[in-house]
Amino acid sequence: MEESAFPLLETIQLPDDLRRLPPEQLGRVCQELRNFIIDAVSCNPAHFGASLGVVELTVALHYVFNTPDDKLIWDVGHQAYGHKILTGRREQFQTNRKYKGISGFPNIFESKYDAFGVGHSSTSISAALGIATAFRQQGLNNRQVVAIIGDGAMTAGLAFEGLNNLATSQANVLVILNDNNMAIDPSVGGLSEYLVDIATSKTYNRLRKEAIRMLSKLKVVGPRSRELVVKVNNSIKTLLTKQTNIFEGLNIRYFGPVDGHDIGHLIQVLGDLKTIPGPKVLHVITKKGKGFKAAEENQTAWHAPGGKFDKNTGAFIETPSTKNKPPRFQDVFGHTILELAQKNEKIIGVTPAMPTGSSLNIMMGAMPDRVFDVGIAEQHAVTFSAGLAVSGMVPFCNIYSSFMQRAYDQIIHDVALQKLNVVFCLDRSGLVGADGATHHGVYDMAYLRSIPNMTVASPMDEIELRNLMYSAQLSNAGPYAIRYPRGIGSNIEWRQPFEKIRPGTARQIHDGTDIAILTIGPIGVKVKRICEEIAAEDISAAHYDMRFAKPLDTSVLHHIFKHFNQIITIEDGTIIGGLGTAILEFMSDNGYQAHVKRMGVPDRFVDHGSQTELFREIGLDMENIRQAIREMNRS
Repeated sequence: MEESAFPLLETIQLPDDLRRLPPEQLGRVCQELRNFIIDAVSCNPAHFGASLGVVELTVALHYVFNTPDDKLIWDVGHQAYGHKILTGRREQFQTNRKYKGISGFPNIFESKYDAFGVGHSSTSISAALGIATAFRQQGLNNRQVVAIIGDGAMTAGLAFEGLNNLATSQANVLVILNDNNMAIDPSVGGLSEYLVDIATSKTYNRLRKEAIRMLSKLKVVGPRSRELVVKVNNSIKTLLTKQTNIFEGLNIRYFGPVDGHDIGHLIQVLGDLKTIPGPKVLHVITKKGKGFKAAEENQTAWHAPGGKFDKNTGAFIETPSTKNKPPRFQDVFGHTILELAQKNEKIIGVTPAMPTGSSLNIMMGAMPDRVFDVGIAEQHAVTFSAGLAVSGMVPFCNIYSSFMQRAYDQIIHDVALQKLNVVFCLDRSGLVGADGATHHGVYDMAYLRSIPNMTVASPMDEIELRNLMYSAQLSNAGPYAIRYPRGIGSNIEWRQPFEKIRPGTARQIHDGTDIAILTIGPIGVKVKRICEEIAAEDISAAHYDMRFAKPLDTSVLHHIFKHFNQIITIEDGTIIGGLGTAILEFMSDNGYQAHVKRMGVPDRFVDHGSQTELFREIGLDMENIRQAIREMNRS
């Protein structure tokens, strides 16, 4: 029988099994756990670097704390692969992010060890405070709550709001700041620089260790010993920095920095902190991608590698050929904004920590002084863009669709109310695939369509994306949202001269007399092919690419309702409040009568899987659309 590569890890079904091991075996557990993650992700591409960086921390937390009674909240959730493997999901881990498999993020419906669902960043401290407060209300005063916040998540406003509230409480919450100086791209901003200063201060760390060593020699023990150590710590920090530590300035005790890859020391520190009541912060220094050379050396690229790779060399095994394939929508965006910015000196690029993912790094490389990465701070990104716009600039605020949900008030209050020409480029709209319900960008048309002064557009192809971007930066365009999907488009020859598209103008793609099909966004490419195919079945379908969810092309709609009794609307957004709803509102407001069938994302959260699998599940694949047209034609 072949010897297992993970003999110790295979004895751990749940954290109780881990806690039965002697401390000297934990280093081996860490090695096997790291290798298991490398093996799994090399065959099933997923998030990678973040979980490798917290292997020792993950083992130490489950070893010291009594999970699941004690609660661990992972922020952001792609740090949690080791946690999932140690909590009963090792055998299922091969299904990670696959259709009907386990989620790539903590999910309260998946395991009692997942204390809180985390797909978007920076929610852990607020959630931890809520959980700890509930424990106190219920008399469960011995329960521990730990928020592990990292990968740039501390830069978001919500994290600071949580810290501010935590500071005024007596909640038994430990915040572990996993400091790897990275989000997907390198972390930016004053907090990142501040943490680097703390972590690299050799004088501070030397004095701190010496002080603790002296206290130990003097046998300073008893109930006030830890308090004395904290006071010595604070005195050293104040002496060196001439200011109070930012966390202690909020009245939250700060410990660290400590080496996040020293399992023995982590267990000792966490064991000590477990006995200290009230709010506290442990600053842990880790390396993203730890233990895999390629991931350590190129942390951005290996945040989530896009294909299978050799676990020994890091060489990609399955790198899809890009020859003669259309570019990704985000790359068309990246090249187009640079092209526009070269012609219009008022254009500024803004992104909340996603320059590479959104391809804004193309402009950043060519015009670094005109692109601003503001950190994981969507609310700030929107209002910062509003400030640029009110002063005469034309900001392109590039945010993933699902992340834009976090800045809804800023869109209304700071941009739309003042009719400012901020161009919102909403990447990853529609069903994004393996990231699942937390990341599907299916609500943008519905939540933006209700806002006055807002233009809401979705291109069918890359050429239309370019033309919408060009149109949005022209004078007096006002608040303007362009949503586009993840992945490749349909047109290879996309570099064409710009054409202005007037808001609220649709275009007819296919002529017909039996049925009118109204689409918005890239799903129109499928419908175009279907309309051409079903002509052989004597079904004459007129296809209209609406392009705008707001304003609607009312002249085209009047024509449609006067000439068609059978109408289908198709969109890759939520069926409630989207294009189909807008068409029904138009029909009702103008006294028309017709049979309107709406097709879109149903009123439920859609889980993870490939885009093909998910479109089939919700009935937006080509066969289901084709069948709906046939049934409509027979009715």
